[in-house]
Formats: sequence, C-alpha cells, structure tokens
Amino acid sequence: MSFLLALALMAGLAVLLGAVLGWAAIKFKVDEDPLVDKIDAVLPQTQCGQCGYPGCKPYATAIANDEAPINQCPPGGTDGIHKLAELLGKEFIPFDDGGGAAEKPRAVAVIREDVCIGCTLCIQACPVDAIVGAAKQLHTVIESECTGCELCIAPCPVDCIDMVVVGENVNTWKWRYPVIQLKQVG
Repeated sequence: MSFLLALALMAGLAVLLGAVLGWAAIKFKVDEDPLVDKIDAVLPQTQCGQCGYPGCKPYATAIANDEAPINQCPPGGTDGIHKLAELLGKEFIPFDDGGGAAEKPRAVAVIREDVCIGCTLCIQACPVDAIVGAAKQLHTVIESECTGCELCIAPCPVDCIDMVVVGENVNTWKWRYPVIQLKQVG
C-alpha cells in the first residue's frame, strides 16, 4: 500500500513540475530576431569561418546588427551577396579585396589515397561530416556533402588533401545575377 502511495506521490510531483516548466517556457520565452534567421538561411552553412566569424549564425547576427558588411562570405559568392542585398534592401557591394574575402570557384576536397595515413584529423575538422574513414584506414570525401570550406587542409599532417574546382555542368550550373552598368549623368 505504501508503495502505491509513493508511486502516486512521485507521479503527482512529476506532473506538477512538468506544468511549472511548461509555464516557465512560455512565460520567459526569448524570441530570436527573425531577420537573423532569414539572413542565416541565405548563407551557405559551411561554418568555415572565412568571413571572420566562427560560423554562419554569428555572421548573420553581425549583419543584422550592422556590425559586419554583407560581402565577407567567399563560399556564398557574389550570388550570396546579391541575395543578402536584396533581402536587406541594401546596395550590392563586391568582395572587399583588402579584407581577405574573395570569391572562389566552388571546390571540393579530394584526399590523395596513396598518401593518407588515416590519422582522422580531417574527419574531426570537417564541420559537415563530409569525410568518412576510420583510424589507420583510408579516408574519402563525400563530394555531394563537401562545402569546400577548406577546414580539413590545415590539420592534415601529410598534406594529402587538395581542393579541386567543380566544373560547371547541368547539375552544378546556376543562374547568375545580371551585371547592371550605371551611366553617369553629367
């Protein structure tokens, strides 16, 4: 009998605490800036840090707070800058040559199999899990998952990773924004 009473008491306490936590989640909910989410959706999600921020979400937050320009994401390319400018109602700004950000052609990592020693350092560095393999075994890159962030190159102790430019074909071609020439009136 005392076992059933203890069980009922614990169940009642669990329901009460669940209700309090549910109420607190609704009452103290922190709404994120929807603009940050929209900007983050435009960014390529490579989490590569080439923009100077540790990932796409912090860069999106900096853009939304006017702390960073829209032209610092090399994986996004000029198409990404156009999309960000359109979303934010700003003027298109080409890549800043002085800031280190420059548009790069789409590339994927390729591991030279004859040199790879299976150290797994590239696997640990890959933010999108595009590299597969096991310790002391050959590693390979899943080309469709690779974002070309180049984060796997630096940790490789035998320098067996190359970035290979992906050629344009029917599957990789995309429509480019038109180049608009402005005339000076004067």
